[in-house]
Amino acid sequence: MRADALLYPAPEGLYCPEGGFYVDPVRPVERALVTHGHSDHARPGHVNVLATRQTLDIMRLRYGDGFCASEQAVGFNDELLVNGVKVSFHPAGHVLGSAQIAIEKNGTRIVVSGDYKRRSDPTCAAYEPVACDVFITEATFGLPVFHHPDPLDETGKLLASLRQFPERTHLVGAYALGKAQRVIRLLRDAGYGEPIYIHGAMEKLCDYYVGQGIDLGALLPATIESSDRSAFKGAVVIGPSSAFADRWARRFNEPLPAFASGWMMVRQRAKQLGVELPLVISDHCDWPELTETIRELHPAEVWVTHGREEALVRWCQLQGIKAKPLHLVGYEDEAD
Repeated sequence: MRADALLYPAPEGLYCPEGGFYVDPVRPVERALVTHGHSDHARPGHVNVLATRQTLDIMRLRYGDGFCASEQAVGFNDELLVNGVKVSFHPAGHVLGSAQIAIEKNGTRIVVSGDYKRRSDPTCAAYEPVACDVFITEATFGLPVFHHPDPLDETGKLLASLRQFPERTHLVGAYALGKAQRVIRLLRDAGYGEPIYIHGAMEKLCDYYVGQGIDLGALLPATIESSDRSAFKGAVVIGPSSAFADRWARRFNEPLPAFASGWMMVRQRAKQLGVELPLVISDHCDWPELTETIRELHPAEVWVTHGREEALVRWCQLQGIKAKPLHLVGYEDEAD
């Protein structure tokens, strides 16, 4: 079966007409297969949703019980038929519950990566390569300039700053799903044993991670009940980047703004956000990891989506691999 007949871009998202479903649709549809819980991939309002148990739980936490009319949980590496199309979910290593989706019909297999990373991360199942004819890869950091440093080294920068500025509250910006929990775990694995304070927007998700067996250590709410700015002196406070621009952030003692993101490699981006301590910690692949993954899989074709598409397409072509950009819209790097 021709791959572009099995799966192709539509206004709603990637569409499989044989199976009657969409992958990570950006608007409500009858049947959605969802790779992970970030809001640019997992949206409310679908009639039927098929995803991992953890992704479904995360969607419920974020959107409420009515996020869809019906749901079906699928385990990693389990196979099922959706209107005659074989479908299976495989770990993507992006965030808790994140999956690649393999779609197969008449001897043709397409793997939709969703968002994925290859670095070690104890807060989610590690990426597993899945043999395929067509690999649909993200390209969030799909330029040769992006070589991400070791996350442990970046965590060391935060710990060094805490020692250098013990009087300042270190405010670490991190996305509520995945990045916040990973930063907390990196700190714990580096030996930081003090309580870590978290913004209210992160409490439910952190509680869920802990309930799934992810040890995050002592977490306390980052609430200031009085005008005593010294209450968080020398503490680590983690919150969404959006909270750093409002009055909440200004309550803390001499706040030192940090931000954990792959985009912190771009100095101008850090400067625009007012970040004093950029931490290059990404939940996506950098350029070497993208290219190494494609080499490892050695698919007949690569389709590139939501990111810096053209450079990766050109690299594939230079390697003798047929490639094309998909030009999908609506995916905004929520967990960079």
